[in-house]
Amino acid sequence: MDISAATAAVDEAPSDRTAEEGRALYFNRELSWLAFNRRVLEEACNPAHPLLERVRFLSISGSNLDEFFMVRVAGLKGQQLLNVEEVSADGMTPAQQLAAIADEADRLTASQQLVWTDLRNALREAGIAVIGLEEVDEESGAWLDQHFREQIFPVLTPQAIDPAHPFPFIPNKGFSLIFDLKRLSDSEPIRELLMVPATLPRFIRIPGEATRYVSIETLIRRHISTIFPGYEMQGHGAFRVIRDSDIEIEEEAEDLVRYFRSAIKRRRRGRVISLALEADIPDELEAMVRTGLGAADALVSESTGFLGIGDLEALVEEDRPDLKFTPYSPRFPERIREHGGDCFAAIKAKDIVVHHPYESFEVVVEFLKQAAADPDVVAIKQTLYRAGKQSAVIRALIDAAEAGKSVTAVVELKARFDEEQNLLWANALERAGVQVVYGFIDWKTHAKVSMVVRREEKGYRTYCHFGTGNYHPVTARIYTDISFFTADPRAGRDASQLFNYITGYVEPRDLELISMSPHHLRDALTNLIEAEIEHVRASRPGMIWAKMNSLVDPAIIDKLYDASRAGVQIDLIVRGICCLRPGVKGMSDNIRVKSIIGRFLEHGRIWCFGNGGELPNREALVYISSADWMQRNFDRRVEYMLRIENPTVHAQVLDQVMVANLIDNEQSWCLNPDGSYERISPDSKPFNLHRYFMTNPSLSGRGAALRSDAVPKLRLRRGKR
Repeated sequence: MDISAATAAVDEAPSDRTAEEGRALYFNRELSWLAFNRRVLEEACNPAHPLLERVRFLSISGSNLDEFFMVRVAGLKGQQLLNVEEVSADGMTPAQQLAAIADEADRLTASQQLVWTDLRNALREAGIAVIGLEEVDEESGAWLDQHFREQIFPVLTPQAIDPAHPFPFIPNKGFSLIFDLKRLSDSEPIRELLMVPATLPRFIRIPGEATRYVSIETLIRRHISTIFPGYEMQGHGAFRVIRDSDIEIEEEAEDLVRYFRSAIKRRRRGRVISLALEADIPDELEAMVRTGLGAADALVSESTGFLGIGDLEALVEEDRPDLKFTPYSPRFPERIREHGGDCFAAIKAKDIVVHHPYESFEVVVEFLKQAAADPDVVAIKQTLYRAGKQSAVIRALIDAAEAGKSVTAVVELKARFDEEQNLLWANALERAGVQVVYGFIDWKTHAKVSMVVRREEKGYRTYCHFGTGNYHPVTARIYTDISFFTADPRAGRDASQLFNYITGYVEPRDLELISMSPHHLRDALTNLIEAEIEHVRASRPGMIWAKMNSLVDPAIIDKLYDASRAGVQIDLIVRGICCLRPGVKGMSDNIRVKSIIGRFLEHGRIWCFGNGGELPNREALVYISSADWMQRNFDRRVEYMLRIENPTVHAQVLDQVMVANLIDNEQSWCLNPDGSYERISPDSKPFNLHRYFMTNPSLSGRGAALRSDAVPKLRLRRGKR
């Protein structure tokens, strides 16, 4: 298909396009995600990272792939089994996508094994050995034998597979061993299955000066005669199962809480989506496993290496600081210290932006703790999407309710894989007297907002926090996000409408600073892009900078293509999925896309529009948001985007955060028109945005005590983006 036909197809509705036109316009979402996970894997090969951090990147690539199969592949498999032939925006049927995913996933898992082989050798050279049976010496063997008898053997439950003992249920991510055995007394054959309980560690550290680990499967195989006395092993193998783990909401669900309690229990019994087998497993045992699991429709792969790459995370816990990133302690905003630690006084004086993880998430916790303890605070409202297991945020809300304040918590039950934890938090909050609201049945409440209403001399004042990340103290140490604090009455009025919409379905009217989905957000974003097109038509510069996790929505992509054809210069920083094809002549030759993968997970959503001038400029329109540019964020989630007007905050977000992301050349990848990603090679001026923000103080929260030249002026070199 030629480019002229492809660009003409932009003006057509997606459903009217042919598959060929779709492929010319968009990258496939699922394959783009696999490309992202390969970039994560590539960081495991990056010699700039300490060795154990490279192992961590490898384990993350494994965990990511597990979740991808549990959710995305499971959804496509369900469509295939129901004979759904609806095509994706890029023109692929579910069956075609599954075939392409299987091929790329096989290549990815093969690469993971090669990387593990290299890292295992490098670990050995660094004094950390993962050893096999042949390397166990007499002294270590004696300790392992005792450890097995006392700590492992009592937990194991071998199960015969015969007509009286059908193949057992294997849970999601279950790792198991299967054996062909012969009874020595009469040569009678028997087959045994041994599920490795998730409570057992995947690696056992052998005591001694040398750092040596043995995997749990290696230890079990060493003690076959202990587990099966009187038998001789004829054949054996290992396998690992991934099941459909998405929870679908049924429209007739009358009680969302009760539904989720039941659905969480059902999830562990989801359909088998992926089956990973040891490559040398005997054919008879493989056939038994496939049949016993009902895995006829599953994606099956064989591996000559380590099953369950995500479990390698356990090795990273080894106490070797020389093989890890230098510990980093985030700064607490100086502006708040200047006000004696009084968050409300500091926010009342001036809007504050906090850049996580370089600045501590503790400021968010202190904001809520102070609200809980302040006798002048009358009400607190808070959204909770993911709060973590040990959440100081939850404790602050409970303390506030017990102190007699009006506290409302919007707890999102549909936060994937946090459903059970969120139910526990909801119960604890309700017991303390918090008004708990669960939002909508069909939509997720993904907006990250809290508001505190305080009684002051001139009446009530509302203090707000808008975040691009979760109220999760653990992820806030490794995710880059923006926290914005303001006492602007307009923000308070908008936040009140947002909460009223969630709690009482009262649709917002006349919002002043924010736009919301599922009603206005896509239209607001489309209008902002269209305005840049109009600037170009009026012979003014048109420019867009945007940072997000994913770009999928066809309508927004089409509008970006329109802007590119009009001459708008567009720079996108998309960490993960990107379905837009950049750099295509006549369609997207003014669009550049990069992805940043490094020590911290780039998570903040920031959108900037030149407003008739070249970026960066003081008149630019700058927004922070909770949303990615995906259909689900625009149509099936409660999200916000907030305009930043305070000049100091505007300067930090635009001139510092966004410019640093654009000029990073040490951990950035460029997306090519064919869908491949190419690592950007540092030129004579290498720049690492994570290192920059770790060593330079915040612009907004640093306080008057620090000179204005304390933060170096970042400059964007035109033509080097």
